[in-house]
Amino acid sequence: MIQADDFPDDAQQSERTRATVMRYHYSWKDRDLDAVMALYHPDIQYHDFFQQRCMGFAELREYVRNNLPRQPGEALEHTDRIRIDGHTAFIQYRISLQGSGGLLAFRTGEAITVRDGLIWRIHEYATLMREAREQHAAGDSRPALSRLGLSARQLGLLAQDLEDYMQRAEAYLDPQLSLQQVAAATGYSRSQISHLLNQVLGQSFYRYINHKRLQHLLDRLEAGKDLQRIDDLAFAAGFNSLSAFYSCFRWHTGLSPKAYLKQTSLRARTHDKP
Repeated sequence: MIQADDFPDDAQQSERTRATVMRYHYSWKDRDLDAVMALYHPDIQYHDFFQQRCMGFAELREYVRNNLPRQPGEALEHTDRIRIDGHTAFIQYRISLQGSGGLLAFRTGEAITVRDGLIWRIHEYATLMREAREQHAAGDSRPALSRLGLSARQLGLLAQDLEDYMQRAEAYLDPQLSLQQVAAATGYSRSQISHLLNQVLGQSFYRYINHKRLQHLLDRLEAGKDLQRIDDLAFAAGFNSLSAFYSCFRWHTGLSPKAYLKQTSLRARTHDKP
């Protein structure tokens, strides 16, 4: 077993570590799978504490393939500069997600240890941060764990794929839409989507879908519409009952549809005054 004491730091070690870690960083950015793999020591141990998983060299190729950026120039949001201390580099970044209650993010950190110009240890952590939520206390945070074979970054990609599908197909307009249909259309499993919604975004599948329906309605709502017209729009947006619509409306706006109409009409009249 290799120990850190087997290769003590010297005066130039921090710069050698920096050179290796920057090659690693740009290999990820360039989506160069072979270049990334070439920087791993044959005895590497990659500890992904989010998944409670430790991987060796043989397992890492598929893991890296699934986590590389999808588009040229795609970058994580780094929250601090890369810090180097002898054989170890510290990297911090965040992966942002948009939930129905506000912005969420995984705050992720990596401790990368370098030996002989190769990476032989990575410890990766992820903590879920709830940065804004109208109905709950802001700033709530807790450790996040995944036993579904998805890293924090893969969950971010899942959220992006789910959002892209909803916007492109407007699947929420179907009042009979099910989790199984969404899973089949996006290529993820029901368990993976359910985990993202319930454990990460903090909402059920039907609350997520009803929020999409409500946003669709609000985007098309004009000041001066009467209450009956809103009911018609609710059914057109995919709600299959007025009780579900009224409950969703109050949850997200804090108002009844009638009060919301009155408020928007008042704002419109105030805005039109010379």
